[in-house]
Order: sequence, then structure tokens, then C-alpha cells
Amino acid sequence: EVQLVASGGGLVQPGGSLRLSCAASGFTFSSYAMSWVRQAPGKGLEWILSIDSRGDIINSADSVKGRFTISRDNAKNILYLQMNSLKPEDTAVYYCAKDPQAYYSGTYSRGGQGTQVTVSS
Repeated sequence: EVQLVASGGGLVQPGGSLRLSCAASGFTFSSYAMSWVRQAPGKGLEWILSIDSRGDIINSADSVKGRFTISRDNAKNILYLQMNSLKPEDTAVYYCAKDPQAYYSGTYSRGGQGTQVTVSS
């Protein structure tokens, strides 16, 4: 059974930073591209970043480009999201998601447990 458990969220002031982690299990983590997606209150799911299976190719949504960074540790089966220069509009529940192949395909399966990030003064 695929399990994706995100953690590390919290309350942060505008301009602050947070680092999220996603622990993956139930599949061969190093064989699949992974993504971070988020859902703001009252809005749909938004894809924000992806990384290929080897960690060489990263795709980023314009909304987070230059502020957020995705990385992975295939030895530990962990996906990371470093968020800098946070804005109130980044407030959302953040999830990690598994791609069906080694490179980002535009489709993904969202993890079941997200982590809340709230950006507010």
C-alpha cells in the first residue's frame, strides 16, 4: 500500500521559511517522480513542484518559482519542500504526490496525509 505522509507545517509570519518533509513507503520511491501539491481554503488542488526519480529535473509553477525548492533523498525515501519568502497566499494544506513514472507526467496520486501551512502576522 502506497503511503505518503507530509509533516513540518505550522504558523509562520510573512517572509518566513518552513521545510516540509514527506515520508514515502509501500513502493520503490527511487523509481518515481514526485510532486508537491497544495489546497488553499475553498480552492482546488494546485500542483506546485515536481522532481524526477533521480532528482535531476525539476519543474515549478510560476506561483512558487524562486521561492520554493523541492529535493529528495532516495536512500531515506523522503521528499522535501523548502519554502522561503512565504506569503499569505501560500496558506494551504500541502501534500506530496506520486507520479506514475520516473519523469513528471502531469498526473499524480496525492498522498492521504497533508500538513497545514498558515502564513499570517
